[in-house]
Amino acid sequence: LDSSTPQPEAFVITSIYVVSSHNLNQRPWAVQLGRDLVWLKGAAMQLALLELLSWIALGLGLASSALIVADIRILGYHQPIKSLEFVWAVTGVYLGPAGIAAYRRWARPQSPRWQRRHGRPPARPRQIAILTGLCHCGAHCVLGVILGELVVSFSGVSVAGETLWASYISDYSGALVVGVTFRYITSVRRGRQRMRDAVVNVAKADLLGVTTFEIALFIWLAISHYVTGPEPATDPSSPVFWFVIQIGLASGFVVAWPATAWLVRRGVKMTPDHSPSRAR
Repeated sequence: LDSSTPQPEAFVITSIYVVSSHNLNQRPWAVQLGRDLVWLKGAAMQLALLELLSWIALGLGLASSALIVADIRILGYHQPIKSLEFVWAVTGVYLGPAGIAAYRRWARPQSPRWQRRHGRPPARPRQIAILTGLCHCGAHCVLGVILGELVVSFSGVSVAGETLWASYISDYSGALVVGVTFRYITSVRRGRQRMRDAVVNVAKADLLGVTTFEIALFIWLAISHYVTGPEPATDPSSPVFWFVIQIGLASGFVVAWPATAWLVRRGVKMTPDHSPSRAR
């Protein structure tokens, strides 16, 4: 049996194995067989419920992202920095309705359209810098996970016989590559085209946040892999895998908050207008 075996067929095959493994010459076998089949049926139902929950969570994430995109692109609440529009859309994918709430409270009031209607919002540069910094790191990690899992899935590479360790390396590397790419594109728009500047900026402003984000994600992946079982929590073709990733990224958002706040206090993380945030 593997993850590609359909659930009904897997249940039947496993049931046949259970029957064949019992000694039919002993009377207690029927009682034990009944218990085993009940356990198998319960496990199959739990997996079905978990998959349903995963689809619901993923659907909420994608719907939240679509609503943020519609608010920006259709209703015209554009962000002062174009990259933030993409970042907030990605944030909705893993934070779901909480991402929408954060966007409406902190990002929407920064748009010129909102300010023309309601005036300038209260100045909260530190809170905005922390939140946008977290969302930036989260976007790097989301894209890094997608790139990393594609590499591991298509290459079949493993470390010490475990694809989980290979996923750790590829996901983290992918997040850093995405971070450097984001910074390089930003530097090009400002008239600077040096890759070295992008690497230095990532090391100064993003490395700590991305690392803490990824640590929380990796711990959650390890728990899902070793405690609840390797399948389907580490199978990228299963919705459960991406639900696990969703939870891990949401955990990373919380865990990375203190590190991001520390960078903001030092003036490393910037406000949306790219001025250092030192306000209380």
